[in-house]
Amino acid sequence: MITPRWEFRVFGPRFGGAESRLAALPSLGVQESDELYLLSAAGANVKVRSALMDIKVLKQVNADGLEQWMPVKKVGFPLPAAETAAVLDALGLPAQSLSGESYTLDQFIEKFAKPSGAIRAVTVHKRRARYTVGGCMAELSDVVVNGTSTRTIAVESEDASAVVRAVRELGLGGYTNTAYSRGLAALIDNEAARFAVIDVGTNSIKFHIGEREPGGGWRTVVDRAAVTRLGQGFGTQRVITADAIDRTTAAIEGMVSEARQHGVLAIAAVGTAGLRIAANADDAIAAIHSRTGVEVEVVSGDDEARLAYAAARSGLGAFTGSLVVFDTGGGSSQFSFGHDSIVDERFSVDVGAVRYTERHNLDGVVSPGHLQEAMAAMSADLSRLDGRPVPDALVAMGGVVTNIAAVAHRLAAYDAAIVHGSVLHRDEIDRQIELYRSMDAAARRSIIGLQPKREEVILAGACIVRTVMSKLGKDRLTVSDRGLRHGVLAERFAGGN
Repeated sequence: MITPRWEFRVFGPRFGGAESRLAALPSLGVQESDELYLLSAAGANVKVRSALMDIKVLKQVNADGLEQWMPVKKVGFPLPAAETAAVLDALGLPAQSLSGESYTLDQFIEKFAKPSGAIRAVTVHKRRARYTVGGCMAELSDVVVNGTSTRTIAVESEDASAVVRAVRELGLGGYTNTAYSRGLAALIDNEAARFAVIDVGTNSIKFHIGEREPGGGWRTVVDRAAVTRLGQGFGTQRVITADAIDRTTAAIEGMVSEARQHGVLAIAAVGTAGLRIAANADDAIAAIHSRTGVEVEVVSGDDEARLAYAAARSGLGAFTGSLVVFDTGGGSSQFSFGHDSIVDERFSVDVGAVRYTERHNLDGVVSPGHLQEAMAAMSADLSRLDGRPVPDALVAMGGVVTNIAAVAHRLAAYDAAIVHGSVLHRDEIDRQIELYRSMDAAARRSIIGLQPKREEVILAGACIVRTVMSKLGKDRLTVSDRGLRHGVLAERFAGGN
């Protein structure tokens, strides 16, 4: 009796982390084969291997997106009329009168797989290396499809939960399960590969979908943010509140749904300062995974800074010289010091807009003296910047500085094309600090360019930006609309993973 297996499969040019994990395991052997797949809109797995017509049909898809395929037929050529009818049925073609008593492979192709017909015959060469991961069969294959190369990783077992665990162990949990026939069709049709990144910050959740272009660049499909205030009410116990977890989870749930609608191949979710320091970070991550199926990976401050530098650097064109990139978030700020394309030093400090808003009550009207005290505290906490040489260029990124730029340009509707590359002078930062200081949160909402839910934290954020400029001896900075999400996109998916 044949027992159907639960299967998970991904396609792409490379899968860095997963490939490294597999390479560290003992190989169970390598096999090579030449096969002919028959593709149709029905999506069945129909192929010819070792001179046998081989059919698998999809039995079911479970809640984790795993597919259970059942082998139903292996028959040699020539195919009797009844077996030919069964093949056509599996391919979703309507019943038809079969004039021949049997069909050789060549006769079958000539009659049923004509160019531009409902059935496409695709030649596939496979080189499969097999491993065992968590009790499951895992397979890394180099595949040549009609002359085009790609790779695929598959995990199979009769135990669905074991497949889920193995997929996570390989670092492929964010990928969409793609059946063989679907993956082959996407490859030969030159479908653009889309990937999504969700950046779970202390104040906001940033969402980006990028489409990989033939030259290796990226086209933005979606780029937006939702302010969920994950770090609101953190307090000295550093506990994320139930309301903050619910707001954040609901926002991510909507982003995941939108990503699926856009046909992304994978979703990468990363968490930053708020989840790094929260006492109940595991509870928040578990709640997000339970409702969305997405596993949030908490990145270190150093990694956050490194990825931000890569994102900012990629948007500067042919820049040479010393460069400082900083990203001010809700709970921390990341700094990268480098020259040309090389990062010399990177670090993260616990200086963030939400943190200082709550600590110094900067969400309303603030007296000049109180503001001076708050900025003195920021300066002390940013002491790692003291005594450094003045860089050739200073680039700032994150929601704080993009909002400052939007206010400077009086953008009633946010326009990344205008914000990205904007140059902000010290006098403009000072003007906005005075503007925010003199208003309560309700009044700040009327400021053109300030995005919703930024009114409470914008003063603290602007003060952090101004302090950084002062310490580094710069009277201007360049705004980057890119950020951690772009760095993650480039690092994880530039070649497939």
